[in-house]
Amino acid sequence: MSVYDFFGTVNTVFIFVSLYGVLSQVRTIWRRKKEEVGIGSTELLSINQFTVSYLAYFSFFIYGYSIEPFNHYIVWPRLIATLLVGVILYEIWLDRKTNASAYVVLIALVSLMLGMAGLFYGDTFVDEGRYVSTIIILVISLLIAQGYYHQIKLIIKSGATGAVDLKMSQFIFMMDISTIAFALSMGIENGWPLMVLAITSGITKIIIMYLFKWVKLSPVAIERRKEYNS
Repeated sequence: MSVYDFFGTVNTVFIFVSLYGVLSQVRTIWRRKKEEVGIGSTELLSINQFTVSYLAYFSFFIYGYSIEPFNHYIVWPRLIATLLVGVILYEIWLDRKTNASAYVVLIALVSLMLGMAGLFYGDTFVDEGRYVSTIIILVISLLIAQGYYHQIKLIIKSGATGAVDLKMSQFIFMMDISTIAFALSMGIENGWPLMVLAITSGITKIIIMYLFKWVKLSPVAIERRKEYNS
């Protein structure tokens, strides 16, 4: 087994582990909906952050079938991840019924249809797809930082994590580490966009995981939580 195949397999395993984390977030929403918590099944979930996460998975999906050779390690796990995060965006729309959430769901559906069309006609648009997906990945790297900043700010302001699921951050962080290793095995020419996004994502997950401890131990968080719930 080559280094590329080894790290590709490892990355795929961790992607599926991260998918369990995303699924855990979906289940948290469904559980809260079933329990009728009264403050929203998607409380404190940042639509900004999950929109960026959707676009990140989606851009990797396009990138995977746009490079030569076709990268099965990237394409199929990211397609599943795109669909799962799409479910979260749909649940946010069901819970909030805002114009912003409706627009996000619409954009997600249209982009998914275009992405699937590109998958089936990839041989025709390989160069264009790679160019577009690389730009998207770089933009998404910036948006991930901005989107998670918004999520982090919500947690710090309220002193609570709300419907944010810790497992999702933990599992996605493991995926980010394996993605960096896989990108290195691909070579800098093909792998650098993946490294940029994975490093950015990993840093934000470290902060989110720290905040789960902060809300339990910090007197400031406890005081803000009381004010938020009053």
